[in-house]
Amino acid sequence: MADYKNTLNLPQTDFPMKANLPKREPEILALWQQQSIYSQLRKQNKQAKKFVLHDGPPYANGQIHIGHTLNKVLKDIVLKSKSLAGFDTPYVPGWDCHGLPIELNVEKALEKEKRRVAPEEFRALCRQYANSQMQLQRDAFQRLGVLGDWQQPYLTMDYSFEADVIRTLAKIIANGHLHRGSKPVHWCVQCCSALAEAEVEYQDKSSPSIYIRFAASNPKLWLSHFGTPDITTESVAILVWTTTPWTLPANQAVAFNSSIEYALVRCSWQQTTEYLVIAKDLVPQVVQQCGITEHTIVATAVGKTFEHLLLRHPYLDKEVPVLLGEHVTLEAGTGAVHTAPAHGQDDYTVATHYNLAVVNPVDDQGLFMPDTPLFAGEHVYKVHTHILEVLQQQNTLLHAETISHSYPHCWRHKTPLIFRATPQWFISMDKNNLRAQTLAAIEQVKWSPSWAQARMTAMIEQRPDWCISRQRVWGTPMTLLVHRQTDTLHPNMVALMESIALLIEKHGIDAWHNLDIASLLGEEASEYRKVTDSLDVWFDSGATHAAVLLRREELQWPADMYLEGSDQFRGWFQSSLLTGVAVYGHAPYQHVLSHGFTLDMQARKMSKSLGNVLAPDKIWDSLGADILRLWVASSDYKNEQTISDEILQRIADAYRRLRNTARFLLANLFDFDPQQHCIATSELLELDYWVVKRTFDLQQDIKQSYEDYDFHGVSQKIQHFCSFDLGSFYLDIIKDRQYTTMTDSHARRSAQTAMYHVICALTCWLAPLISFTAEEIWQHMPWREQPSIFFTTWYDDFGVLEKNTLLASNFWPVVMQVRDQVNRELEVARNAGLIGSGLAAEVHLYCSEALLNLLRPIAEELRFILITSAATLHPLSTTDTEAVTTQMEELQLKITASVHEKCQRCWHRRAKVGKDALHPGLCERCVENISGLGEIRQYA
Repeated sequence: MADYKNTLNLPQTDFPMKANLPKREPEILALWQQQSIYSQLRKQNKQAKKFVLHDGPPYANGQIHIGHTLNKVLKDIVLKSKSLAGFDTPYVPGWDCHGLPIELNVEKALEKEKRRVAPEEFRALCRQYANSQMQLQRDAFQRLGVLGDWQQPYLTMDYSFEADVIRTLAKIIANGHLHRGSKPVHWCVQCCSALAEAEVEYQDKSSPSIYIRFAASNPKLWLSHFGTPDITTESVAILVWTTTPWTLPANQAVAFNSSIEYALVRCSWQQTTEYLVIAKDLVPQVVQQCGITEHTIVATAVGKTFEHLLLRHPYLDKEVPVLLGEHVTLEAGTGAVHTAPAHGQDDYTVATHYNLAVVNPVDDQGLFMPDTPLFAGEHVYKVHTHILEVLQQQNTLLHAETISHSYPHCWRHKTPLIFRATPQWFISMDKNNLRAQTLAAIEQVKWSPSWAQARMTAMIEQRPDWCISRQRVWGTPMTLLVHRQTDTLHPNMVALMESIALLIEKHGIDAWHNLDIASLLGEEASEYRKVTDSLDVWFDSGATHAAVLLRREELQWPADMYLEGSDQFRGWFQSSLLTGVAVYGHAPYQHVLSHGFTLDMQARKMSKSLGNVLAPDKIWDSLGADILRLWVASSDYKNEQTISDEILQRIADAYRRLRNTARFLLANLFDFDPQQHCIATSELLELDYWVVKRTFDLQQDIKQSYEDYDFHGVSQKIQHFCSFDLGSFYLDIIKDRQYTTMTDSHARRSAQTAMYHVICALTCWLAPLISFTAEEIWQHMPWREQPSIFFTTWYDDFGVLEKNTLLASNFWPVVMQVRDQVNRELEVARNAGLIGSGLAAEVHLYCSEALLNLLRPIAEELRFILITSAATLHPLSTTDTEAVTTQMEELQLKITASVHEKCQRCWHRRAKVGKDALHPGLCERCVENISGLGEIRQYA
């Protein structure tokens, strides 16, 4: 038997089938760094229109997690797709470097070393620690294939950044938004500091649920307001429900709702009768909860009737008034709300309206102050039992039990917070119309997903004043000078802050801590003191638009996009919006795009305690970063995403299909030179023209999906194209033509031209998603002109796609359907042992008139499309009794085993195999091809 292997155009490529991404990706990363890809891109695209995605700074503490991966890869996909679309896409990554977690880690290290340090050294250690964590995360983000200015990131602890934060605060002061007050704020007794809204998370907590009597100071007066002055009793009490008994020492009032109807209820149980005041609609559930066996509603009156009436404090010898507040509802409780202005925002609002004193008996550590009656020195977490004992002694505790409910916790310590009024600095939401201006600014921003605008609007409508002062060591200081007697700001504060900012720009925040204010104020220095608070870290990160976008020449203000997780509506999106509007009257972004959280297969958040954490470095060390990137691209990021080892294995399988498609295309272009061998699009064989046109049309869809930030759609479209249009159809069909026709024949060069267009376009589509693999494909293209795929734009060299095709527009989709039906029957014949491969079969197609007319132009080439040794068309009216029906009504099929010999070169079974004396093992077509006389196919 002769060996005809050397007469075939067998595929050749150095592009490996096995990806080995954990080894190959670092090599590609080194290539990018060697080529200075990012800086070269900036030079190349300098004159192009900018698209600026401003990076929300991750906290510089600990290894990156899957949430970081999702966020950074999404940003990278956005920017790389924009770069392919012709934009200049500078990306300056940043880190949030101040705050308590860094302090705690430094403190732990010092405790281990058993040493104490001065504040200046402590801040230096914090800076050193934050820098080490930044470098750790920077290496990880680069390992994910994210392109950016990694050598010059922004850090909130950079001297220039800290100075610009102070300048931002100065402008907010100049615009009249800052004020000092003693308002209740979320307070962590372990941090010993106020917390921002974004530092608060809600967890279930067990609390005492108690019903307390606030006895009427003048029962007859209360009875008269109910219109029942003739009732004889000395026992009239307003029933109040609370889950925070520790706040009772600060009680200053009881709040009613002016329009709620309140009932005077005669209650009897255990040989006791008393009159209780309860919201009428809540009476049934309250008496049941408290175990009251008999009750009668004697009279009713609306809440406004009782304004300013007095009650007895439940254990202190003092009277408290009834006030009216819209926060009182019928959702729970009794309709009467215990009011401690120091421990609740609604309470504080009501107290302010009524000029009520704000009494805070709790210190920074959560201990009652020495002058607190009965409970001095006790901790708010542990005082409940004692308080209940006192209430029982005073006969004011009606009922007590324990409930579980959602309660604010510190996001770092995971411990319950308290509301506590302390002197703090606030950005007022209403003093100078900041709330109204911010709501107007929201209308000018594009928000994605669709619900995002309503969510931000609701948050701004409801949010209290922003407490921006913190009691911490490691942070940008509030560089304020206040009068020792009046606590008012220095009248020249804004100008003084610029002088201070210049010092910090040169010497860092220690310049403030070491500053002798006499150098600024001269003789009046003795009248003023420095504020020792630091700024909320959310103010730091919220001011990045001023400290980065306006400072870096390659960026612009406002940014085109902010892209972060949905938790940042309470965090960075909001703090940036407020500082932008407070300083410049405009949002610092034009488009906000948010993504959901990453969950495990049981829809649980990733948690070390649950043991469901998947570390990114473990994944890229085993599967490769491109598998993580493809997981991101394959997920609907606007909702919650799930990840697991099983999901990643499925992603790896999908990746292999993409890689194998690229490898097949490269392998069959090993001898193709676009300058010499490209066939004009109008001269392509019909099937080749179809795949080029299909690629072009699909590219328009993919570009639009990238434009819409629908990366999930991009991924699905590419996967379908590679699996079905190419893998199951086009590439399967052209193998025979590619391998067996003459090397330089029109038929082969036509297929190669089509494959060339496909691989060029496909590589661009893949570049934002699986960047390492796209670069690897690019490096195996001998015709490439640019050193990296990322120096290119969308492939558009398809030629003129206006061919007067000989076939109907629906021709190839119908052929695909026919082929699917044939393949099903071939599988049946194979399982029955009738045939081995499809080339051992001959197929008879019994077609309706319409289908027959559609397929007739390719009758001679249909066997190549079906990959059988023969394919014969018949009218459906002459159907054979052995033909079987198919899922197409207009088609029946009969499969028979070919009786002819198999060609040793193409493996087709043809009648003329053995008829040529020189090549007795070949079919007529193969004899012609190796003799240089091969035919030119018209269609396939």
